[in-house]
Amino acid sequence: MHYLSTRGGGSPKRFCDILLEGLAEDGGLYLPETYPQVDAATLQRWRGLPYAELAFEILSLYIDDIPPEDLRRLCTQTYRAEVFGGKPAITPLHRLEAGLYIEELSNGPTLAFKDMAMQLLGALFEYELGRRGQELNILGATSGDTGSAAEYAMRGRAGIQVFMLSPHGRMSPFQQAQMFSLQDPNIHNLAVRGVFDDCQDIVKAVSNDLAYKKSRRIGTVNSINWARLLAQVVYYFAGYFAGTKSNGEKVSFTVPSGNFGNVCAGHVARSMGLPIEQLVVATNENDVLDEFFHTGRYAPRTAEHTHATSSPSMDISKASNFERFIADLFGRDGARVKAAFSAGSFAIEDLAALRRFGFVSGRSSHADRLDTIKACWEQHGRLIDPHTADGLKVALQRRQCGVPMIVLETALPAKFAETIEEAIGQPPSRPAGLAGIEALPKRVSVIDNDVAAVRAYLDTRIDTHADPR
Repeated sequence: MHYLSTRGGGSPKRFCDILLEGLAEDGGLYLPETYPQVDAATLQRWRGLPYAELAFEILSLYIDDIPPEDLRRLCTQTYRAEVFGGKPAITPLHRLEAGLYIEELSNGPTLAFKDMAMQLLGALFEYELGRRGQELNILGATSGDTGSAAEYAMRGRAGIQVFMLSPHGRMSPFQQAQMFSLQDPNIHNLAVRGVFDDCQDIVKAVSNDLAYKKSRRIGTVNSINWARLLAQVVYYFAGYFAGTKSNGEKVSFTVPSGNFGNVCAGHVARSMGLPIEQLVVATNENDVLDEFFHTGRYAPRTAEHTHATSSPSMDISKASNFERFIADLFGRDGARVKAAFSAGSFAIEDLAALRRFGFVSGRSSHADRLDTIKACWEQHGRLIDPHTADGLKVALQRRQCGVPMIVLETALPAKFAETIEEAIGQPPSRPAGLAGIEALPKRVSVIDNDVAAVRAYLDTRIDTHADPR
């Protein structure tokens, strides 16, 4: 299996090369040359497999430069009940009512769906760096959950340092505490005076300086890294098998979305042949993606026009993973993709093409979130977080008769106590061991929204770092 840039530049590369690289040299994102096709016989063989074994089967279609026995071991070590809340199913499906489900993805160590991919990514990084005798300095950006998931997956791992940018003051207190309370010497938190899109722009600017990226061994954990998105493909198959009795059935998935990585994994699963009827993109007030799927116009907004909402992990106006879908929409025309994203905004006229790929969308507001959280609690006895509420609200609008609708859970309610209390009049319960996390000592550096300032910070820490190996 070889991988190519969405923008058409460079030569084909193997999986382990792009694992450590992140962005392609021409600024594009990596995609496999083709999506492996899964036939009915394979689906039947996979039905009922334990999650770790299902992950191995799917990843094996895309990874041929790691020996199978090593890849199976990495999957088995990662997807254990001990890591994911003591639940053998790893991603159990919770029935709200007939034809409506929530797929639990937040049973990992940081209580968010990002753990599903990040735990595997940490294992892959350590494995490949060990094979090569190299080190990696991970530069990432987070709007809330990516950062903590990455840091908990990478903390203490040999040969790895993590530098995580977050928007200063824009995450929930719990999200900040999860990241900033870590005292591991290989973890560095930088709170940028700006919004998430500013953090993401800095990561891309550093990654696009190829000489600097190579000399400082910079890698990424954001969903621009294909390995992370690939790991997310697995839980679409797991959700499908849990929600159906035969491979002749179809399901739809609703995905709370800001950066388009999670739902892009669904696009990959559907492109492989998983019987998905609709991929429903649910946004909050930062509705750039909803606008695109309704009008064909993609117009990212400035920091000043990016709203701070009660579903903060979706407060994003530049969906970095969106380029992967557009590359497929444009028939892998690299020049056209490059022109579109270099222009910043663009429009397509063939809205029917979006329907052929199964995409529809919807938008949610703060009032919608509160109403949905309350209704779900009162009617189903299920407490959901604000992002999952965005998804459920849109899912209820987009349901189709006879097609099961699966909402992907984003995080546990404990991470957003203020909004939960506003919705139901009481705070959410917390998992054991997380009481008072906000009061723990914090390690964080507040930094200007400036690429040069971030590079200076990186240089200082990388030069003084001693590899724990």
